[in-house]
Amino acid sequence: MKKLGYGILAITVSLTASTASATGAPHGIRGQDMRSAFMRVYGEALPPIGHVGFCRRHPAECRRQAAKAMRLGMTEGRKQDLQFVNDMVNRMVKPVSDQDLYGRIEHWTYPAGSGDCEDYVLLKSRLLLERGWPQSALLITVVRDENNEGHAVLTVRTPQGDYVLDNKRPEVLRWNRTGYSFVKRQSSRDPRSWVSLAPSDAPRAAPISGTRSN
Repeated sequence: MKKLGYGILAITVSLTASTASATGAPHGIRGQDMRSAFMRVYGEALPPIGHVGFCRRHPAECRRQAAKAMRLGMTEGRKQDLQFVNDMVNRMVKPVSDQDLYGRIEHWTYPAGSGDCEDYVLLKSRLLLERGWPQSALLITVVRDENNEGHAVLTVRTPQGDYVLDNKRPEVLRWNRTGYSFVKRQSSRDPRSWVSLAPSDAPRAAPISGTRSN
């Protein structure tokens, strides 16, 4: 996986980049209503090859745990919970690429002091599960960042909207305030399945260097 200072998720995607500002009013993303607190989902998507490998090594952690998708209301205490976990993991993990750590571009795992962007996401998800958040509300998500590069963040689904935990910034933001173009994420009903966040007729962009899907 290419090293760009912070962890970069390499995965083939079909979406043009957003030029949105993370602090100003975001520009439109094809197929998404930027005024909505929730992302729109478009059918099934192929899972990242790194996530497939992670589930093979950790099958119990990719097993469906509930009969239906659940969300927790975003109380002040839960918002502080998200902020605490985001801050803690961002401080304790040093950003290093999979290529430098493991000699390969795609190896999803829990970080032991250092890791790529998806490793931050996996650890944040596990810590929030231990703090009582439902699995169906914690979804690994693939985006294109401000540099049009592949990147992984954790989406937290609440009745008040979809929020994002990110190793590239300290704030926990609603999805439409990040400035990212959203590509795909885990299904809320099955952690092994993925769904598309872009319409099937979206213009195809040039593949990101070294990317693969399974």
